[in-house]
Amino acid sequence: MAESDQISTDTSQIRNWRSIVTLIVFVLTNVNVLFPFHIPIYVPRRLADGFLDALAALRVLPKRSRRSHDGDGTGGFFLRMRFPMNFVTAPLVADLFLLAILAIGKKEVHDGTVGVNSISPIDIMVFFLSLAYIAISIDASGLIRYLAFKVLQWGGNVGHRLFFYLYAFFFALTTFIGNDPVILSGTAFLAYMTRVSSNIVHPRAWIYSQFAVANIGSAILVSSNPTNLVLATAFDIKFLKYTANIIVPVVATAVVLFPFLLYIVFADPDLIPFSIKMHELPEEARNKKPVNPNIPNARPNLEKQEDEHVNDEAGQLLSLEEIMNPFLDKGGAAFGGIVMAVTLITLLALNAASQKSGEHPVFWVTLPGAFVTFCWDIGFGWWHRAETRDIARRGRESLQLVEAEKEEQEMNDIKPLDTDQSEPDIFQISDRGLTESPSPRSPSRERGQQCSAVAAKDDQKTAIVDEKQTAHIQQRTTLVSLIANAWRWSQETFPTATTVLAHLPLPLVPFALCMFVLVQALVTKGWIPVFAFGWDHWVTKTGTVGAIGGMAFLSVILCNFAGTNIGTTILLSRVIQTWQQIHRENGVPISNRTFWATVYSMALGVNYGAFSVAFSASLAGLLWRDILGRKHIKMHSLDFARVNLPIIAISMTIGCVVLVGQIYIIRDDHPYDAPR
Repeated sequence: MAESDQISTDTSQIRNWRSIVTLIVFVLTNVNVLFPFHIPIYVPRRLADGFLDALAALRVLPKRSRRSHDGDGTGGFFLRMRFPMNFVTAPLVADLFLLAILAIGKKEVHDGTVGVNSISPIDIMVFFLSLAYIAISIDASGLIRYLAFKVLQWGGNVGHRLFFYLYAFFFALTTFIGNDPVILSGTAFLAYMTRVSSNIVHPRAWIYSQFAVANIGSAILVSSNPTNLVLATAFDIKFLKYTANIIVPVVATAVVLFPFLLYIVFADPDLIPFSIKMHELPEEARNKKPVNPNIPNARPNLEKQEDEHVNDEAGQLLSLEEIMNPFLDKGGAAFGGIVMAVTLITLLALNAASQKSGEHPVFWVTLPGAFVTFCWDIGFGWWHRAETRDIARRGRESLQLVEAEKEEQEMNDIKPLDTDQSEPDIFQISDRGLTESPSPRSPSRERGQQCSAVAAKDDQKTAIVDEKQTAHIQQRTTLVSLIANAWRWSQETFPTATTVLAHLPLPLVPFALCMFVLVQALVTKGWIPVFAFGWDHWVTKTGTVGAIGGMAFLSVILCNFAGTNIGTTILLSRVIQTWQQIHRENGVPISNRTFWATVYSMALGVNYGAFSVAFSASLAGLLWRDILGRKHIKMHSLDFARVNLPIIAISMTIGCVVLVGQIYIIRDDHPYDAPR
């Protein structure tokens, strides 16, 4: 280990006020990730208006209409803005605050981004994003939806058989391409499938089982989850050896968990019926050519139609079309699958052949694979640009027609007041001439009501005119309009590439890098050594079995309270590295059995911990919740914890029991002295 990479075990700094503040900031940041909120910021309205008008004058933004100054609805002296404090901004704000009070400096920022002690955050992020591009490109081709449709056909109307087929399908698929693409496409598929099944009362069993098995399967390959890459690089584990050591507990978990889910956790015919009654897709819709959903407006007004027809016959038809007539780009799916296979095989081969894990950055393999896939997506889009642009144009025209009809209806609803009909209410003609009407209404009051009605209708007309004027003003070319037009052109010309770029987990990058810096701050301020000494005391008292149970429990719990499973992996990897250094310094080596028991129980915990207590235990959980929300399946935090607690308890118990047996069979009590 290089001198610059030397791990400190000094705990004397924890009494310093900056060290105390650092720990408090770390805890508060993780609480913020768990419970995001907004900070109201009040800006003088004239200052905000002047700034926006300046941008409009520079043609960055469109000019504002005369009503836009009341945009926030207050109309007061101050304009209220809301600054989000979430998993992206909270760690960044925390780092900036620690830099401001000089609690951290150049060293912590460097080590937390460029890397130290075998962990290179930037390399990990490039590796993960490049591999994610290939995986999401495969998903954008429609392959996952199409395969799920085939599994649905194979399962037929036998509920338990279909549940097993989908369970096995999602597990196998996640193993190779990771959990994010499976959750991205598979969750929407299950939402549609359960909606068109007349006797599935609630989709709970299907969506929770899919989320659990996707995160279980992601533990097998290093490439399937960024947490695995952090762990493997931190302890110089060869990728094939990582898989060889973790695959038995993971597969055992998946096999044993299935009957628990089917016969205990979700043992209710309303959740998993013995026979599923599916609505039939009409022959006309079945024979219709599926449209590429990546093309803008390929199915005009789809989301609005889904919102308006959630539970009626029209909504059933929309859902049926989504799952029973899926789009598949065969060329893109085949090419993406080949690139993914070649990339993974090359990655595993080079990693196994290298003398030391991390000798060459892993993104040297995945980045070219992503570039080749991107070139394919661009080339394929350009070749078919005439067709995709025509589909987008027709969809856009259809939307404009609907909007025009709606606007015309609004104008027709605003009818001019017929004042001639009001006179007989005040006067009437009789055989004795013109006399006052016996109506009890006061003429002055009636005229006042008529004036109010006219004023209200005039206001409505003015609002519509203002909207039209605003739309006309916004047609002026600005930087924003140029960017919007360029993006729309890209979507219509390169639908697959733009869809993949839009779905890339880019927020992971600032989040993970800032969390690395925060953890490095704990290292330099003496807190990681404190945690490492505490862990050493626990293992000394409980032995190998205690190390497995303790690390499994810690990793699952911390996933929910230490900045998702990625933040937990970063934190616990530093703790274990410091634990190693403690034993190097005191001359008492850790046993081979106990060390690897700790590492692989953490691997189980940080993957399985995604389906435990909180959505924010993983970024996949936040994605899963958002997708279900868009499909009108509302998920509540308490329900998430209540349903997942038995699942995580069973999964971790199975995984840890199998790991204990495996560790005692293949590991010995000789001192741990080399990466394996």
